[in-house]
Amino acid sequence: MMSGKVRARHILLPVLFRFRETPDTAIEFVVDTGFTGMLALPPRAIAAMGLPFLHRVPAQLADGSFVEVAVHSATLVWNGIELEARVIATGDRPLLGTALLDGSELLAQFQDEGLVTVARL
Repeated sequence: MMSGKVRARHILLPVLFRFRETPDTAIEFVVDTGFTGMLALPPRAIAAMGLPFLHRVPAQLADGSFVEVAVHSATLVWNGIELEARVIATGDRPLLGTALLDGSELLAQFQDEGLVTVARL
């Protein structure tokens, strides 16, 4: 099981990135149930982490318009399991989408500093 917290009405979860030659790095992500991908990070964060580029895909924005975004690969530790994830380069804050939550139960106590848990089903 993983845990996080609610802050300012945002569900926050730490995601652990695993690297071969440097220590693991945890980044706090906002859970975005309107985002059906895995993860989104600002392009400058992806560059700083040196995540490998995979390809570009069209992405639909909230206003209905489309843009091309870069997709990168990252190794994560998610609910105790190491996995390869797709990370899109967009926005100005880390977002966690519903694709990463597939097969999980997400519970949140919606009050400031409320407990958030993610457990495998």
